Amino acid sequence: MFTGIDEVGWASLRHAYGSAEDVPGLLRGLASADPVERATALDGMYDAVHHQGIVYDATLACVPFLFTLAACEQVADRGGLVELLISIGRGHGPEDGAGDGGESGANASHGNTAADAGRRGASADAAVRARADEFAGLLGDRDPGVRRAAAEALVRFLDQPPRVLDLLRQRITVERDDRVLLALTESLGLFVRHHPAHAPEALDILLTLGTPPYDPGLRLAALGQLAGCAPELLPADLVPTVVELLGERSERRRSGLSAATEDDSPDPDSLAGRLRRLRPSDEEGALLLRTLHTALGDRVGDRIALLEGQLTSPDPADRCNGVWMAAGLFREWRADYAVPVELIGEQLSTGAQPLLGAAVSDRLRDAAVSVLGDLFHLAAPAADHLHTLVTARADLWIHRWQRRAPTLGSPLKALARSGDPRATPVLAQVLAQPVPPVDLGRVIIHLGRSAAPLAPALRHRLGLVPLDSPDTYDHAVPLLSALTALADREAVPEVLRLLGGLADGVRLRQRVVESAVRALDVIGGGAEGVVPVLRGLLDSECAGVAAGALWSVEGDAPAVLPVLIRELAEADAGRRRVAAKVLGRLGASARAATPGLARMVGADCAWERVAGACALWRVDGEVERVLPVLRSAWVEQPGVRGVVAACLVDMGVTGAPLHDLVEAELASARRHLMRSGGHGSHDVLDDERLSVVCREVLAG
Repeated sequence: MFTGIDEVGWASLRHAYGSAEDVPGLLRGLASADPVERATALDGMYDAVHHQGIVYDATLACVPFLFTLAACEQVADRGGLVELLISIGRGHGPEDGAGDGGESGANASHGNTAADAGRRGASADAAVRARADEFAGLLGDRDPGVRRAAAEALVRFLDQPPRVLDLLRQRITVERDDRVLLALTESLGLFVRHHPAHAPEALDILLTLGTPPYDPGLRLAALGQLAGCAPELLPADLVPTVVELLGERSERRRSGLSAATEDDSPDPDSLAGRLRRLRPSDEEGALLLRTLHTALGDRVGDRIALLEGQLTSPDPADRCNGVWMAAGLFREWRADYAVPVELIGEQLSTGAQPLLGAAVSDRLRDAAVSVLGDLFHLAAPAADHLHTLVTARADLWIHRWQRRAPTLGSPLKALARSGDPRATPVLAQVLAQPVPPVDLGRVIIHLGRSAAPLAPALRHRLGLVPLDSPDTYDHAVPLLSALTALADREAVPEVLRLLGGLADGVRLRQRVVESAVRALDVIGGGAEGVVPVLRGLLDSECAGVAAGALWSVEGDAPAVLPVLIRELAEADAGRRRVAAKVLGRLGASARAATPGLARMVGADCAWERVAGACALWRVDGEVERVLPVLRSAWVEQPGVRGVVAACLVDMGVTGAPLHDLVEAELASARRHLMRSGGHGSHDVLDDERLSVVCREVLAG
C-alpha cells in the first residue's frame, strides 16, 4: 500500500512546519495496528500536513496514499481517512504570510500569493475528483464508518449527478446501520444544494424517508434536510411532529432498540480522542436538532416551540441538547425568551431528577448554568432556580484551579449577572474568604446599587493588593471596576495608594493605572490628594484618561485642553479616541481642538471616525460633516452602533436624518453583532444595550 512512497522527494516538499520528511512516518502510522499510533498519526496529518484546512505540496503528495489506505480493509479507522480526503479536497492553499511562524516561513520561502493559494486549493479538489469513482466502491464497504464518510465524498467529488443519486438510493434500500442511514440522508440534502437540476428526485427520497415506517431518528434527519433545502415541503404541523418523533427516538434509545448506540470504546489520549470526549452524550441527537434549528433560521417562533418540546422531554440527553440549541438561538435572534429560559432554569433543580446518575445530572446542570451565565439580565426568569442551586451547593460558589487563582463559580456568577440582589449576601461570604475569586469585581457591576453593602469589603481587598506582583492587574482591575460602578467615594485612599506605589515593572501596568484613574473620574471629586496625582499623569501614556478625570474633579478646561489637543496628534489610535471622548465632555470649551477632531473624521478606522464625529458635534455643533460619517460607520462596522446611538440620543431632533437606521435596527429580528459574524460571551448583553439606546433615540 506504500508503493512508491520512497520515490517521493519528501524533504523538498513543505507542510505547516517546514520540511515534509516526516510525512512517510505519519502515513505508515495511519496503517498501524496500534490505535494510539493511528490516532497520533492522524493528529499529525491535521496538525502539519493539512494544518487548519491548508493544502501544501506535501498534502497533495499524500492523496494517492490516502486513497490506497482508505480502500485497504486490513487498515482500521478508515472512515477518518475518507473524512481527511474530503477535507483536503475542500481545502485551500497557504496565503503569503498566513498562519504561525513555521507556516509563514514556508510560505515566504516559496513565494506564495493569494493566487497561488487558490491554485493549490483547486489542485487539491482536482486530485480528489480524479479518483472520486473509488468512493462509489467505499459506499458498500464492510466498515460502517467508511460508508458514512463515503456518502458525503460521493456527492462532493463525483461529477456524475444521476449516478451519484442512483448510488445513494440503492444504498438506502439495503443499509441497516442507522448512523449510515443518517449520513445518507444528510448527503441527499447536500446533493439537492449541489445539483439543483436533479433536486426533484432527491427530494422525493427525502419525503419518503420522513414518513413511517422509517426510524424516528431518520425521519427527523429527513425533516432537517427538507427544512434546509425545500422548506415548502415541510408538514404544516412541523413542531408537534418533531417533538413526537423526538420522544419516540428517546424511548428507543432508553430501551436499547435503536441500532445507533453510542460507541463506548475508550478514546486514545490524542487530539482527536480528546475532541471526541467533548462531544455531547447524544451526539447524533444533537446533530439532528442542530440541523433542524439551523434550517429553520429566522422562524424564531417555531424554534422556541421546538425548544420547549426538547426542554420538557423525559430524556435528560434531549434536554441537554435543547439547552445548547437554546444558546445559539438566544445569541443570534431577538425575541421574548422568558418561557425557554425558565425551562432551562428548571434543569438546575437538584431534587427533580432523582433517577439520573451524577454524571448526567452534572452535565445537564453545567450546560444550563453556562447558557444562563451568558444571558445576563435575560436570565431573570431562571433566577429562582439559580438561587436555589446557589443556596444548596456552597461548594459551587468558587471554582478552584490547579495552576491559577480561583474564580467565581458559574451558578453564583450567573445569578449575579442576572442582576438578582439575592446574590449580594452570598458574594459577601465569598469576599470574606482568605483568597477570594479574582473575577468577583467584574460580576458585581451587574448588580447595580444592590451591591452597595459589598463596598467596604471591596475597599479592604483593594488595599491588600500587592503593588509589585505579576498578579497585580488580575486582582486590582476587577475591584476597581466594582468600586467605580458603585461610585464609592470612600475608596479614594485605596485608589491613590495604588497609583502612588505601583512598581514600574508590573505586568499590564498602564491598564492598572487607567482603571484607577477612571475610578477617580467618578469618585475623586473634592477628595484630598487627587488633583496632584492626576496632574502628574498628564505627561504619561494615560494622559487622556487623566485629563478626563481632572476635568471631572476640577472643571478647569484650560488646564486639560492643551493635553487633549496634543493627544489627538498621537500615533496611537486608542489614545486619540480617548482624547476625543473627553473633548466631547468639554463641549464648546474645546473648540480649539476642532482641527484635530476633523482629522479623525477622515480616518480609515470606523471606530476612530465615530469618536471624532461624535466629539466634533458636541464641541462645535457640526452636523453636515458628522451625520454622513455616522451613517457610513453604522453600516460598515456594526460594533460602533452603540456609540453612534448614544450620540443620537444627545443630538435629539438634530439626529433625525439617521433615525431610519435606528428604526431598521429595532425592526430587525437578528442581533446586530451576529450579522457581522460576532461570537462573544457579551454579544447578547451588547445587543440588548443597543436596543435600549435605540428606543431612547426614537422616544426623544
